[in-house]
Amino acid sequence: MNELELSLQFADFPEAQAHKKLLGRAKVARWITHALKRPAELTVRVVGLDEGQALNRSYRLKNYATNVLTFDYAQAPVVAADLVLCGPVVEREAAEQGKTLEAHYAHLLVHATLHAQGYDHETHERDALEMEALEVLLMESLGFPNPY
Repeated sequence: MNELELSLQFADFPEAQAHKKLLGRAKVARWITHALKRPAELTVRVVGLDEGQALNRSYRLKNYATNVLTFDYAQAPVVAADLVLCGPVVEREAAEQGKTLEAHYAHLLVHATLHAQGYDHETHERDALEMEALEVLLMESLGFPNPY
């Protein structure tokens, strides 16, 4: 298992306490380290709709809150990134997809951790299929069902 330096942050939004209770530090670290291929320094921040929308607008020029944003700063020798999850969007999506909130958070953290290491599903279909297959394997090894 690769070494992880983790900062876990929760913004102030209406459902923040419930999300904080669900996302214990050890649990989040376990999900992330499962997807790591090398040591990492990561910040995971769970935000509300306003902050999620502002970040997505500033960095992706899309004026809505998205489920997860990955800001990767370095990939070698140590992965350095910020993973920002919008709690209300993650909660809504989990309900819409018939998943538990825990399973959806686990998937998005695995997904974002792979992005932080250079995986990309938006450039080529082959890369998307490779990333998706890896996510399925990682989620199953963590005890979660296929997220797709």
